[in-house]
This record gives sequence, C-alpha cells and structure tokens, in this order.
Amino acid sequence: MKQEKILIADDEADIRELLGDFLREEGFQCILAVNAFDALEKFKSEGNIDLVMSDIRMPGRTGLELLIDVKGIDEDVMVIMISAVKDIESAITAMSRGAYDYVAKPFKLTEVGLIARKALEKRKLVLQNKEYQRELERMVADRTRELQNALEALDRTYIFTLRALVTALDTRDEETQGHSLRVAKYTLKLAELMGWGDTEQLKTLEYGALLHDIGKIGIPDAILKKPGELTKAEWEVMRTHPEVGYKILHKIEFLEEASEIVLFHHERYKGAGYPSGLKGKDIPIGARIFAVADTVDAMTSERPYRDALTFEDASNELKKYSGIQFDPRVVDAFHSVPLDFWKQKRIDIDLRFKDPDFLL
Repeated sequence: MKQEKILIADDEADIRELLGDFLREEGFQCILAVNAFDALEKFKSEGNIDLVMSDIRMPGRTGLELLIDVKGIDEDVMVIMISAVKDIESAITAMSRGAYDYVAKPFKLTEVGLIARKALEKRKLVLQNKEYQRELERMVADRTRELQNALEALDRTYIFTLRALVTALDTRDEETQGHSLRVAKYTLKLAELMGWGDTEQLKTLEYGALLHDIGKIGIPDAILKKPGELTKAEWEVMRTHPEVGYKILHKIEFLEEASEIVLFHHERYKGAGYPSGLKGKDIPIGARIFAVADTVDAMTSERPYRDALTFEDASNELKKYSGIQFDPRVVDAFHSVPLDFWKQKRIDIDLRFKDPDFLL
C-alpha cells in the first residue's frame, strides 16, 4: 500500500518533532518544515503530499497563507490547522477557506492521529471519486466516438446508395446522364456561397438535389424517352414526377425533409410553376437554390436536339428571369464568383464522374 505523506509545518521544534515521531510510528511518511516558506518549498519539491498540518501563527508567513498556497497547487490536499486556544477563530476561518479541521494546543496525540486518519480517508474518497468521474468521461468519450464513427459510416452508406440509385435513373434517361450528381454539387456550392454551414441542412439539400428526378421512375418510357416534343397530355403526365417522387420519399425518415425539395423543385419564384403554384418565400429555400443549379446544368449540357450552351448564356438567363423564375438572392450568389469558377467546377465534376470509383 502507498505510504501517505504528511507535511508538518511549525516553528516550534518540540511540537514539530513530537508530531513527526508520533505519526511515523502510526505508519505515515513525515516531512518537517520550520515555517510556511520552508513548507511551501517542500510541498512543491516533494510532490504528492496527502496532508499538511500547519501551525496558524508562524513568523513571516501564517498558516492561513500557507493553506491558500497549497490549495492553489493541489485543491484536494487535506489541511489540518494547529492553533492555540486564542487562535480558534482563525482556525474556523481556515476551515471556511478549505481546511479539513483543526487541533488546539495543548492537544492529545491520539486525537491528532484520529483527525489525521479521517482527513486522509476523505482525501482518498475524493481522489477515488475524481478518478471514477474521469473514467466515466473517458467511457462517454469512447462511446461518443464509436457512435460518431457509426453515424459517419451510415451517412457514407446512405450517400453511396443514393448516388448509385440516381446514376441508374440518369442512365435510364440517356439525355441527362450525370445530371443529378452535377446539379447536387452545384446546389451545395450555391448554398455555401449563401452562408449555409449547418451539416444537417447541407446533407438534406444534397439528398434532395440528388433525388429530385426520382419520380421519373413512374413516367412511361414512351414519354420519358420520346425524341420529339411532348403533347399536352404527355406533359401532364411528365409534370406528375415531383409528386410521384415526394410520395416515394416522404415516409422515409432520413429523406423526409429532402422530399420537399423533390416536390417543389419546379415551382417558379413569381408563381405559375408546378405542382402547387407557390410563390416567393413559400417555396422552400432548398428548392429555390436547386432551381438555379438545375437550370445552369440543363443549359450547359448537350442534348440530342441542341448543343450545350455556354455559362455566359446561363448567366444571362438567370439575370433575365431573376425575380420571375428564380430567387434573386440565389442568382446573386451564383454571380458572387467568376463564371470561370463554374466552368472549372463542371470540368472537375465530369472528370470525377468518369472515375470508376466516383460513387465512393
């Protein structure tokens, strides 16, 4: 067992030696100090002092001042004050400042031994409790890391699955291969330019952008892949895809918020969009951001019936219909960086799309 260390500070040699001899016989390691200055130096140099027994009145520096010094170094050290009868009030003051107890001169050695053992037992309990708290904190930190790692792995699984799904959908609609992945990247960048920083919000936005056309799974190939213009009746069918997509997603817990982007991604800022004809801020902000990203990618992508337009063309279109089809704040965010930024982003995304491991 660890031998507990007691520091005894008293300017009276007889008392100092008497206490030292008695407490050594009781099984403790004792260090003796002739005054508060000497005691503080030994407290620092010895280290791991369990108990300080100090006279209140000592020349140059009092026991009360020593109490404050040692408690400042080790708040858990036990301190017993040694006082003359006339210093009882000072001893009580010392207890209010963190001393464990006091003994009054003349004292009985058996009484001193009992108080010392109680003080050391309290210190042991305090230290055990602190170690227990630290162990709990370590366990909580470990479990938190494990949970965070599990959640991150789950998120990676989600996004991998969603990317695989939209890639399959884009493959079905040959005119728009890679469109969902590109528009998701554009949407996230626009959100960041608008000051979005919340991880969960950005995650919802990415899910919604990736899955915006999932409702096309319910559109017949005869309409979806028709090479010519659609008839009015065929357009009516095509325009059901946001609602079809919403019905697919909104009951899936982690996609519930993203399903709103899917439902409203064809609304127009001044109304006249579908399916609900919403206007302005009634359209979810995620859908408004997406609408700009979607238009930019649609215009700058090649189609069987036309060549890809330039980013300058897309920029002019956004400016022309700002406040009509598009939220002006999102249009401003798009133009807050040079067009060369978006051109390079398109190149980077397309290169990534050609990578066999791009889903990872």
